[in-house]
Amino acid sequence: MQCVVNRRAQFSASHRYWLPELSKAENLKKFGACSRFPGHGHNYILFVSLIGELDKYGMVLNLSDVKHVIKQEVTSQLDFSYLNDVWAEFQQTLPTTENIARVIWQRLAPHLPLVRVQLFENPELWADYMGNGMEAYLSVSTHFSAAHRLAHPDLSDQDNFEIYGKCARPNGHGHNYHLEVTVKGEIDPRTGMIVDLDALNQVIEDYVVEPFDHTFLNKDISYFSEVVPTAENIALYISNLLRSPIQKLGAKLYKVKLIESPNNSCEIYCTDTESNSVNVAANQPVLARI
Repeated sequence: MQCVVNRRAQFSASHRYWLPELSKAENLKKFGACSRFPGHGHNYILFVSLIGELDKYGMVLNLSDVKHVIKQEVTSQLDFSYLNDVWAEFQQTLPTTENIARVIWQRLAPHLPLVRVQLFENPELWADYMGNGMEAYLSVSTHFSAAHRLAHPDLSDQDNFEIYGKCARPNGHGHNYHLEVTVKGEIDPRTGMIVDLDALNQVIEDYVVEPFDHTFLNKDISYFSEVVPTAENIALYISNLLRSPIQKLGAKLYKVKLIESPNNSCEIYCTDTESNSVNVAANQPVLARI
């Protein structure tokens, strides 16, 4: 039986987004504050996912051996380093989160049966790399606060109470929603980016956070005047809103995850279709409701 195991590691390092072939003004325009000399630092969190058959001792791999490999090949070299100089790969392609994850994969692949490298630059920005050439995934997280009422407009109050319970109370209730948006794309061989991060954050702000924050969804978002604003439907609607503008940035929307509360979250996996008319079946919603 095959099993995937995950090993966590961490390192602290600095980097700078700077292309010598560009002027100072051009670098500042392209990379913003990340172009400032002498760079800036992060406490990186690394997760390495490995696959294999369970042995007679109930293990895929001896995690002590895995720890040693990760330390020898990655963390001992990157910890307290200036990433632009520490590995030759970062001379050619800048050490963005997604590119660091890709190069870590390359360093570990000869030694470990990898299925995924996940690297957190901070709790609101992380990348996933699965060994597919220059393709990577970048995730950002944000939040908004909103109220809603779960009640189908075609049903009586009694029927709605039977389906939605306390969530059907007429004056609604609120949540601090946590939103994670994952995009997929090719790492640019020079900048190391799959998408302009500032532009991506602005799209999410303009299309979701600003119009959704501090609203009563049923009344302030016209879409939910006829559609019940469950976590699933909100996530599905957000995926429809974001698909086209993210595509214009040169990436593809891969996943929208909406956390309504610690006990309730859902994920929408987006297809490659050009249409914004997304249906639930095509997007494989996954709901955990307690």
